[in-house]
This record gives sequence, C-alpha cells and structure tokens, in this order.
Amino acid sequence: MITQQQLQFYVVQISKQYFNRPFNHSARFNKRLKTTGGRYLLRTHDLEFNPQMANLPEFEGIVKHELVHYHLHLQQKGFQHNDATFKQLLSAVGGSRYAPRLSQVPRHLWRYRCENDHQIMRQRRFSENRYRCGQCGAQIFFVGEVDNR
Repeated sequence: MITQQQLQFYVVQISKQYFNRPFNHSARFNKRLKTTGGRYLLRTHDLEFNPQMANLPEFEGIVKHELVHYHLHLQQKGFQHNDATFKQLLSAVGGSRYAPRLSQVPRHLWRYRCENDHQIMRQRRFSENRYRCGQCGAQIFFVGEVDNR
C-alpha cells in the first residue's frame, strides 16, 4: 500500500512527465470511493483516489485520467467526459477511459430448510417464525451460513 506522500509525489511526477505542467494541489486517498477509480474536485482542485486500486497495474491510467480533468479545467477548456478536448488529451497521454471493475465483495448466503427438506437460500437473514415455505407451507428452520469462498 502506498502512503499519502508517495501518492502526492507520484501524481506530481506523472503531471510533469506526461503533461509538462506542475500539479500544485493535493492528491489523497478516499476510502469512501467504491466503484470509481478517482475524482477531481472542482472547488479545491484536489484529486482523490480509490485506495483499493492503488496496487493495480491500471492505476497510472487512472491518475492520468484525473490529471486530464485537472489540467483542462485550470486551462478553462472542456474537461468533461463528453468534450472533444478531454477525449483528445486523454488518448494523447494514454489515460484510461474507465476504471477497472473490482471483484465483487463476497456476500453472505444463509441457508434455510423447511420440514419437507425444501432448501431456501437468502442473502439476508429473516425470522423463521414469521414465514412459511413457499413450496409446501411447512415451517422453516435456519441451517447456517453457506461458505462461498
């Protein structure tokens, strides 16, 4: 895992190398980012990155993508995804258009069984006293958690 200081240095380095422009604001990790690789904050001009993607080989492309937003916004050019200037600069520096999908977080699966051995699988637990089997109407019993590793 890279630290905040290493991230800041890495972003400054990428900015100089590929954009020939300085990066004068802060870059940091934000653990609340789940499905996106990073984001550019318009008001503060800071960059935030998903720490789960920091060790992926595509992370350099994610940094370039956010730096394209950063530099185009500061130059008062079209910095949104659908702008032609954004698309041209992104392809020129080799940034990634989309963040890679992270593997899904493993979900719990709960197994229930009725008196007549009908099996019921659920993602959420429920009170067995309040429900009956949908196939036969028999009482339901909790069996346990399914090991889905």
